[in-house]
Amino acid sequence: MCPHTPLLAAVARASQAVERHKPCIVELVYRPPGDIHRTVILVGKGVTYDTGGADVKTDGSMAGMSRDKGGAAAVAGAVRAAAALKMPGVEVVGLLGLVRNSIGEESFVSDEIIPSRAGVRVRIGNTDAEGRLVLADLLSRAHDLARNAPQPAIISIATLTGHVYRAFGPYTGNIGNLAARESGLLDALDRQGELWGEPMERSRPRREDYAFVAPKSAAEDVMSSNRLASVATPRGHQFPFAFLDIASGLKGQTIPFVHLDIGGAAYTPADWQTGTPTAVPVLSLIAAFT
Repeated sequence: MCPHTPLLAAVARASQAVERHKPCIVELVYRPPGDIHRTVILVGKGVTYDTGGADVKTDGSMAGMSRDKGGAAAVAGAVRAAAALKMPGVEVVGLLGLVRNSIGEESFVSDEIIPSRAGVRVRIGNTDAEGRLVLADLLSRAHDLARNAPQPAIISIATLTGHVYRAFGPYTGNIGNLAARESGLLDALDRQGELWGEPMERSRPRREDYAFVAPKSAAEDVMSSNRLASVATPRGHQFPFAFLDIASGLKGQTIPFVHLDIGGAAYTPADWQTGTPTAVPVLSLIAAFT
C-alpha cells in the first residue's frame, strides 16, 4: 500500500490482490554538477490500466486504457533527456505515480471521503476521475520538495481528460496559477511548444472552476468531480486544475504551478488503442528550462 499517499492508495485498492498490479511511486532525479540555480519538479500520471473502477467504462471505451500513462512516460523522458544533455544549473525531479485502477470487491467508490496527502478531505464524485487523485498526492510531495529549492517550478503532466480533446483537438491544454503567469513559465512553455512542434492551447483557471469543486457538506473540503464524463461537463478540463490546486495544498502558494493535459496530444492519430506515442511535451519542457 501507499500509506503516505492516501488518494493514490485508494485508486490502487482493488489492484492489491495481484502482485504485478500493485502501485509504485518512482522518483527520478537529475542533479547537475556545480551550482543549481533552478529546480523543476515534474509530476506524471501513470495509470497503467484504467477500467474506470466502480464507475466502469462501458460501450467499448475501456479499449486503449493501457495507455493512460502518457504523463508519467513524458516525465521519465524529460528527466532522461536532461541527463543526456547534461543540462547545467537545473535540477530536474520526476515523480511518477504508477497505478492500476481496477474493478473488484475492494474498489473505492463514489461518496467516499478520503484525506489527501496534504490533509484535504476529498469526496469522490466518480471513480473514473482517478488520475487527478494520483496527481494530487504527488503534487503534495512536490510541494515539500519545492519549499527550500532554488527558484522552484512544479509541472504536472497527464492524459487527464477527454474534454481537452473536445476543446482543443490534438494539442496540449496548458493551465497554470498566478505565479506561473507572473514568472513567465506559461509563456515559455507556450513559446517553446510552437518552436518544437508541440503547440499548446492556453486555458485559465476561473472562479467557476473552484466553485465547481467546492464542498457540498461539512464532511469534505473539496469534490473530486461530478458524476459525468469530462466531455459532458462544461469546463471539463479546467475545473480539474482547481481540484489539484486545492487537494495538493498548493492553493495560495507562490510556487509556479502548471498543469499540462495531454489527453489529445499523447498519441497520433488521437486513437489511444492504435495511435503512435508522440512523447509530447518532452521537447518543450527541455527547451523551456535549458
